[in-house]
Amino acid sequence: MSIALENVLHEYLQSGNLKVSTAESCTGGLVSHRITNVSGSSAYFPGGIVAYSYEAKANLLGVSWDTLNTHGAVSEETVLEMARGVRKAFESDIAVSISGIAGPGGGTPEKPVGTTWLGLSTSTGDWARHFLWDGDREENKYHSSEAALQFIIDYLEGKLK
Repeated sequence: MSIALENVLHEYLQSGNLKVSTAESCTGGLVSHRITNVSGSSAYFPGGIVAYSYEAKANLLGVSWDTLNTHGAVSEETVLEMARGVRKAFESDIAVSISGIAGPGGGTPEKPVGTTWLGLSTSTGDWARHFLWDGDREENKYHSSEAALQFIIDYLEGKLK
């Protein structure tokens, strides 16, 4: 049986030397929920922001209206700005962001249901990852939460260049 990613993350961060924050859209707080399901997570998780609307992304995370209007909420540009914004808001070392189209509606030919972008921001760099999930709404949210936790772990393991 594999160990849940939130437990792997806990093993890396339990010393409290690094802080992680989250900016979530399509996952609605699922990543934060999973992180805080682990006892002791308060040592490394100061908080997260669920920013579902364009207004919330702009007002709470500092995503520029130009980015939102030009690229849309589900884009590399937006998730990178979301991650930078939440890292600044919580003064965290690592921030992960998620924006996607969980379904069943909301998809377009350019961005079908399941399209998801993740961003990661640290003092040493910013990265983005793109996914196209093929599950139902709940499955797509879960896959996105798994990918977000794995993204943080990959950074901690030195796998991002």
